[in-house]
Amino acid sequence: MFEQQTLILFILASMLLLVIPGPAVIYIVARSVSQGTASGLVATAGIHVGTLVHIVAAAYGVSSLLMTSTSAFNIVKYLGAAYLIYLGVRSFLRKTEPASAPGEKPERRALFAIFRESILVNVLNPKTALFF
Repeated sequence: MFEQQTLILFILASMLLLVIPGPAVIYIVARSVSQGTASGLVATAGIHVGTLVHIVAAAYGVSSLLMTSTSAFNIVKYLGAAYLIYLGVRSFLRKTEPASAPGEKPERRALFAIFRESILVNVLNPKTALFF
């Protein structure tokens, strides 16, 4: 059984990490704001599929490998950061046509692309692996 002090520290650390938005929350908010509710819901579904990947990895002991190996943890951390940087640079470099009329929305991303990106955002998030 857990000691009371260990349990209290775990609860406090969990609450702190939940309050600080991570890449998954930022990605969902960005998709929701830029493309609407449907895109935000698809991004949320992709994040949950990424969580399932972490659950399966934990069942096979991959998460414990990340916890004990600093280099493996850093590899996942830097891959995740590189992927988020790639997404940001790509969005800045993408040429968008100006809206021809007020209120006209810019080109929308395919929902499957949003789903695929959100899975990668969560799979490459080492913060998620820490809790599995």
